[in-house]
Amino acid sequence: MTTPYPFTALVGQDDLRLALLLNAVSPAVGGVLVRGEKGTAKSTAVRALSALLPEVPVVAGCRFSCDPAAADPNCPDGPHEAGGATARPARMVELPVGASEDRLVGALDIERALAEGVKAFEPGLLADAHRGILYVDEVNLLHDHLVDLLLDAAAMGASYVEREGVSVRHAARFLLVGTMNPEEGELRPQLLDRFGLTVEVAASRETDQRVEVVRRRLAYDDDPEGFAGRFAEDESALRARVAAARALLPQVVLGDAALRQIAATCAAFEVDGMRADIVMARTATALAAWEGRTDVQSEDVRQAALLALPHRRRRNPFDAPGLDEDKLDETLEEARENEASEEPEPPESGSPDGDDDPDPDGPGGGGGQPPAGEGPDSPELPSQNQGPEAEESEEAPAPQEPAPAPGGASGEQQAVRAAEPFRTKMLSVPGIGEGAAGRRSRARTEHGRTTGSRRPRGALTKLHLAATVQAAAPHQKARGRSGAGLVVRRDDLRQATREGREGNLVLFVVDASGSMAARQRMSAVKGAVLSLLLDAYQRRDKVGLVTFRGKGAEVALPPTSSVDAAAARLESLPTGGRTPLAEGLLKAHDVLRVERLRDAARRPLVVVVTDGRATGGVEPVARAGRAARLFAADGVASVVVDCESGYVRLGLAGQLAGELGGTAVTLDELRADSIAGLVKDVQGMNSPSRRAA
Repeated sequence: MTTPYPFTALVGQDDLRLALLLNAVSPAVGGVLVRGEKGTAKSTAVRALSALLPEVPVVAGCRFSCDPAAADPNCPDGPHEAGGATARPARMVELPVGASEDRLVGALDIERALAEGVKAFEPGLLADAHRGILYVDEVNLLHDHLVDLLLDAAAMGASYVEREGVSVRHAARFLLVGTMNPEEGELRPQLLDRFGLTVEVAASRETDQRVEVVRRRLAYDDDPEGFAGRFAEDESALRARVAAARALLPQVVLGDAALRQIAATCAAFEVDGMRADIVMARTATALAAWEGRTDVQSEDVRQAALLALPHRRRRNPFDAPGLDEDKLDETLEEARENEASEEPEPPESGSPDGDDDPDPDGPGGGGGQPPAGEGPDSPELPSQNQGPEAEESEEAPAPQEPAPAPGGASGEQQAVRAAEPFRTKMLSVPGIGEGAAGRRSRARTEHGRTTGSRRPRGALTKLHLAATVQAAAPHQKARGRSGAGLVVRRDDLRQATREGREGNLVLFVVDASGSMAARQRMSAVKGAVLSLLLDAYQRRDKVGLVTFRGKGAEVALPPTSSVDAAAARLESLPTGGRTPLAEGLLKAHDVLRVERLRDAARRPLVVVVTDGRATGGVEPVARAGRAARLFAADGVASVVVDCESGYVRLGLAGQLAGELGGTAVTLDELRADSIAGLVKDVQGMNSPSRRAA
């Protein structure tokens, strides 16, 4: 077994280390989501955490890690006899992004269950992670059906495996830790809310700190054991501090003043539900225990808010998570003032006496005096996030309010803001695919309605009971059946085929030429594309962005799961110049060709946003037509969003849609509340009568 990187050898990343340690002190906090760019020691820090956790007492021989003091009466390995307790190190179990459902929840031997009535169960990762850490690297790339299983286990504290009336249940309570790169896409809101805390990490821009990171990493790679030995004393001290904080935790008092500050903060930031209040309370309590105190102070509440609220505040999907620290300070100050005004005797009786008591923030003052420094006895891990990072966070809200571009002589090159997004009609790819699970087009999936049966390819996951019985019935006499049980062989088993929805690759091809540069027009176009991006986010699609203007086209955003990144590129998109429509289509065709090699199962949907004009070069219209026919020859589903406006319409976008083998919709028809015909399927919109209209 390789020697893990020491937790105390990590350089910087104070918020990340603090969030992980608070969960080590109080697992009830609910886990950590670590967001940040690649190469920022996210995974290294999580893997190093398990070495700091105390040993776990378990029932000897129990595959489900039952607690000897309170064994699960429904444990599949039970019932457990008294005694036989042992201890083992806390586990950190990694859930691979591409894991199967059986690997996560466990596998039930259907053949033995049907023929013998025996629950032969092989535990999965949820059983291994019970009373430990379940770590998911790139958690935002986890398939939806695995996310559903994680949500169920996290909500109920148990895992259920059910196959055709045969069920197994076991306890599954774990500390959920996930890491993700936001550029790869966002998490579903339900799973996001299950993480107690969230931390944003980024590589340091200080030369000395970066040098130290490289120096330590190289030293660890050369001699892992020797490097770990250098930090053994620090690791032991930190482990002892975690144990001491755990022991102190039950004695920490969360007063009414702190509770009011927590409630006021959650209300001010309009977070949904009550989970945020509970997580903040647990985090503030863990912070006090970590600092060796038995009372929760105002600074504990502030730090808890910075860790527990950024991913829970009400926001649009394209807004970056974060917290306005000025607003947070104002809210806490107002809560303190309200508490102070309710606590003292009537202020008018004896004002001189009131003036003689300038220190109302004593034991009952609702928060106490915040520490002035960074905690000299814990130099490695400040208890607060102060200094340059706080200054940066104060400046963070500024980009959210960009002033509209001046309407003067800046011309076509300047980017304009998008109009308000709206709910769009459903666009889908015709036919039945087999791509990644999503919510757009029909597909054969592991989940959904049963449409038939087939012989299993590999492990059986979804039994089609009727088809299995039908396949086994003719052979019962030859197999010597004598009892009531059905004699089932492997060849009799049938896998249920199901139909659900898949996610697609939605490739936007956006005309940014001078013909689109009119200020109000481009704002409406950007609003429409932003609306389609929001729809793609909700339907779990990958998106890409190709723009064309001037002399050529460029891939503004290669296909990615990060709809946020596409929205950011769209916002800064300049306009002006000629309309090289053919170049834009050819660039999009090349993007699809490359993406088909990477992910052949994911079907594309091309959305061309243009007024249909083509200028520049030799025979621009004819070249655009030839480029469009390449998509039709490949059978690529396409939609042209017709941006032509005014009383005189040339109908060029409709002609382009015909060449693409797709359909054209106007900006008004794209709205879900429009009465101009329901958009359900690209193929259904591709009828000759529809094109003529």
